[in-house]
Amino acid sequence: MNKLSMTRRAFVTSAGAVGLAGVSGLALPYYSRANQRPSFTHGVQSGDVDATSGVVWTRTDRPSRVMFQVSSTENFASATRLAPLDTSPASDYTVKRLLTDLASDQDIFYRMTSADLADINAVSEPITGRFRTAPASKRDIRFAWSGDTAGQGWGIDETGMKTYATIGKH
Repeated sequence: MNKLSMTRRAFVTSAGAVGLAGVSGLALPYYSRANQRPSFTHGVQSGDVDATSGVVWTRTDRPSRVMFQVSSTENFASATRLAPLDTSPASDYTVKRLLTDLASDQDIFYRMTSADLADINAVSEPITGRFRTAPASKRDIRFAWSGDTAGQGWGIDETGMKTYATIGKH
């Protein structure tokens, strides 16, 4: 066999190895960039809701600029962009914002993204949440609450957390 000749199997194996090396080389910069992006360490929270306002809160993993969008639709059509807020060690990397002038008795959707203050081009994945404003007029409402779901070693129901099953039924 000539030094330049190659079997089909050897060619396919070589081509596959070259292709895999090329693709993995392209994936490494994405992977390293993804690890350099800021993240939200505690998800998003909302509370102190009344008929026209509510508070949203989050925490980032580093000093970041947090951008906010608020919408009355889940797809964020016609979303309102709010001025960003910065996190820092002084705030334990948390931000809290009072959303005002909201419509009463309506679902409110909010979305946050954060940009690393040391590299403003490193931007997090967006994180979303929702809450419902209270009705403007007095009427009966329903809400559910539960606490101590971990049990801390006491009162753990091995068949499941019945509180959540009950909430889900109503």
